[in-house]
Amino acid sequence: MRRRDFIILAGGAAATLPLAARAQQAERVRLVGFLEGVSADAPGTNARHAAFLEGLRQLGWIPGRNARIEVRYGGGDEAQTRKYAAELVALAPDVIVTGGSTAPGVMLKSSHTIPIVFVIVPDPVGAGYVKSLSRPGGNATGFMMFEYSLCAKWLELLKEIAPSVTRAAVLRDPAFAAGIGQFAVIQSVAPSVGIEVSPIDLGESAEIEPAIADFAQSSNGGLVVTASAIAATHADLIIAAATRYKLPAVYVQRPQVAAGGLMSYGPNFADQYRRAASYVDRILKGEKPADLPVQAPNKYELGINLKAAKSLGLIVPAALLARADEVIE
Repeated sequence: MRRRDFIILAGGAAATLPLAARAQQAERVRLVGFLEGVSADAPGTNARHAAFLEGLRQLGWIPGRNARIEVRYGGGDEAQTRKYAAELVALAPDVIVTGGSTAPGVMLKSSHTIPIVFVIVPDPVGAGYVKSLSRPGGNATGFMMFEYSLCAKWLELLKEIAPSVTRAAVLRDPAFAAGIGQFAVIQSVAPSVGIEVSPIDLGESAEIEPAIADFAQSSNGGLVVTASAIAATHADLIIAAATRYKLPAVYVQRPQVAAGGLMSYGPNFADQYRRAASYVDRILKGEKPADLPVQAPNKYELGINLKAAKSLGLIVPAALLARADEVIE
């Protein structure tokens, strides 16, 4: 309480008490924890956080005035993510935002009471984060990344932009259910597309390029980089390896195309972070995650990097270019 407020109360001015109480409440700084599964320098991370902060500002939550944001980055490492989850819980925030496919699960194991808003999660029901999309039922809700059926589109797009591809390595994180689920869908459509698929299980960064190099020893290969914190954290490494070994690759996020990747297809992650701010606002104003339905993406976007295509000797079909939401020259 400020000294001036104390003087007013000590003076016995009872009529001013409600006003002083309202002023004190209005000045309360609300703490928002933020746990990212990826590293701080992963492609698109800064843009996503900027979108979230802008969403908060538009709703009246100004960092440094009535809100404080504590951010931690797991860097695709589960042990580190658990450590930072415990740190955030110890701060007793009013709400925690978690980004990525694995961080929400770690966060939910760390707290069953703090409200959690997750973003870009592939399968929140299957992962056990919520009871249902319409009625989450617990202390978490948020925004799902996509339905698994989207994963089939990645292989179809790879064949469309690089018709000579007959083999595809699917980069996945096998340590969580969504990594296995994404590969299963891709594998199910592979015969109809005419591409044989095999997994590359993502682990330590030092193991990624050798695995891609080994796959590239045979001709007519391509890559599908599925959604995971590890793939996002090591996106620059994966893009560099795909370029070095002349492998056409499809990614999930448009920032990965801006970073040099050939093509991406997926939701607008920055938009999901902006929308997450509205759920944080509603929770800070008293609503419960259990009553806020999990929301799906509004649309999916296609990004193409013509410079990357040229370096691979690919001519992008006009029909594919016409469907693109972003084309990088």
